Amino acid sequence: MKAVNFLLVGVGGQGTLLASDVVAEVGLRAGADVKKSEVHGMSQRGGAVTSHVRWGDQVRSPLCEKGTVDYFIAQETLEALRWVEYVSPQGTVVLSDQHIPPTSTVFGEDRYPEDGKVLEVLGQAASQVLRVEASRVAQELGNLRVANTVLLGALSAHLEVPEEIWIAVITERVPERHREINRRAFLAGRQGQWKL
Repeated sequence: MKAVNFLLVGVGGQGTLLASDVVAEVGLRAGADVKKSEVHGMSQRGGAVTSHVRWGDQVRSPLCEKGTVDYFIAQETLEALRWVEYVSPQGTVVLSDQHIPPTSTVFGEDRYPEDGKVLEVLGQAASQVLRVEASRVAQELGNLRVANTVLLGALSAHLEVPEEIWIAVITERVPERHREINRRAFLAGRQGQWKL
């Protein structure tokens, strides 16, 4: 299996670590050697969360190097800009529509970046940018917390792993009462026509 690098970024409470666990488990079930690394310092207080996942025939390091990420899953717009240097020029960005402004932009002098600027930067860094209306879809389904599963659905449409594996892993990873809404969120993301 050709090596595939994933980088998932977001802020605390968005389910970034759950999403990276799903990506890692899907890789294992697809027959890959998988390594994963995560950083979630102040995530309990809404801080940045990042997770590297690597699939391949033989993976030695869990960390992706700058410029090597094939699939960059950004659950929050500002975090996408902070980590964009990791994306390969041939890579794909799966970008959520969610904005969670840090306190420096709410109470300080900093400005939250405009969507147009973010998309311009991402478009120059990667060969493909999928702007996924994850928070809108999640709200329509009745739970904003499944936005991460919408993004996983969008990601899955670009990988040669059967849909059934993704759904099986997701439903095993969430509490029983949330399985159906996560299944629906995944399918909405997978079947969506996402682009700039």
